[in-house]
Amino acid sequence: MADNKLTVGDLLSFPALQLSVKAGSAGLDRSVSWAHASELADPTPWLMGAEVIMTAGLAIPRTAAGQRAYLERLDDAGVSALALSAQLHMPTLHDAFFQAAEERGFPVLEVPLAVPFIAVAQEVAAAAQEDARHRLGAQLQVFGALRWLVAEDLDMPTLLRRLEALSGYDVYLCTPQGHPLLPGVPVPDRAVLPASIDAPPTVPGGFVLPVPAPGGPAGFLVAYERQGAQPAGLAVVQHIATVAALRLAMVRNERETLRREGAETLAELLQEVLDPEVARRRLARHAIEGDTVLLVVRHTTDEALLSCLQDQPHLLLTRGEDRYVLGAPELAAAIGGLPAVAAGISRPFRPGAALKVAQREALWAVAKAAESGRPVVHYGDDSTGRWLPDDPAALAALVEHVLGEVLRYDEAHDSRLLVSARTWMERDRRTETAAAALHIHPNTLAYRLRRFGALANRDLTSTEALAEVWLAIQAAGALGLTD
Repeated sequence: MADNKLTVGDLLSFPALQLSVKAGSAGLDRSVSWAHASELADPTPWLMGAEVIMTAGLAIPRTAAGQRAYLERLDDAGVSALALSAQLHMPTLHDAFFQAAEERGFPVLEVPLAVPFIAVAQEVAAAAQEDARHRLGAQLQVFGALRWLVAEDLDMPTLLRRLEALSGYDVYLCTPQGHPLLPGVPVPDRAVLPASIDAPPTVPGGFVLPVPAPGGPAGFLVAYERQGAQPAGLAVVQHIATVAALRLAMVRNERETLRREGAETLAELLQEVLDPEVARRRLARHAIEGDTVLLVVRHTTDEALLSCLQDQPHLLLTRGEDRYVLGAPELAAAIGGLPAVAAGISRPFRPGAALKVAQREALWAVAKAAESGRPVVHYGDDSTGRWLPDDPAALAALVEHVLGEVLRYDEAHDSRLLVSARTWMERDRRTETAAAALHIHPNTLAYRLRRFGALANRDLTSTEALAEVWLAIQAAGALGLTD
């Protein structure tokens, strides 16, 4: 027996068994792990693969279509061969049955009536003892992988290469959708993934097992027998799936710890309580170096952001309805692809720099994004914004000087004078168009504009007054004073 692996062909060479091949001789090199008698119409839920199924004929359907389906079901479950008792309860076997065996290279053997099934099972068990010792040794060594994982701090690709050498399988990992489950580990062909976690673990040439995680499987482990290797069996593959689950839990815990640390760092950067050098060191821990931007993101969730940014270095902090994200300018492309999102982006700055100006720029830009319906707006996209001072105190002084009375009136009377004036100016002072956008009558808008002009002490028919009011409205937006 080559490589200590028992095959169907080896069983034919045992003189005491007197087996003969009825069909499917192309599959005589299939490995055999066990031999078991079954008279069930469908024994596959209880199989692990590589079995020889022996039947006296009670399990064999009487129709041609039923016989073909029975054989195909066994082959799909990874059965190595079907052994039929000569005579006894065997029905007439149709040509479709033998044709399916030939097409699939699925050996159909005949057992003489004088040879009891137990004799076949004993021969297989005796031949499998050495293989069982190998499998036990592989299991013990796979348990040792837990020690490697902790003591040697191995990354998952290196650990899997060791496990592959021990187990005799090529190993793949993926999410239920077929995406990478752990960094650096290849994903299998999606066609092999089961429709349900309750599906049999056996697939042609190997196994597919769920990777356990709290709340349900995190994905699947696929193991294929390696060419020329001695596969250690399902139990070892199950142990490898457990190792993968442990590593996944460690990675998720590391990511969550980094995420919390990143949120704390970003909060301190926004409060400007961090020394620049300390800030740079913390950002370097999150792989944030080079040109950096601050984004304010609205109309999305933490989960959606984390999903689209999971492979890109970033810090994330949630403040009410706003999500603050700090990272490279390239983050904008990923965030802009989220549905119904509104995001504003500051100008680039060096890591560790104060964020007061960047925060003002991002807030201004996100307000523009929300107003315009664009997913992403960079600070400075609006030509007026470049004329505004960077100093928040100067902005506040401009807003108070021009719009102070209007803001106080709006707050006291729950009116919308400032929004009405801004909408009117954004639409090039077209009263009917602006009124439609505000869902009010043009006469109502005209009244609001007169009231606005009176409170601001500005004549809105004057070019100079319009320019001053427009800049003040932009400054109010940059300070977050407009809705």
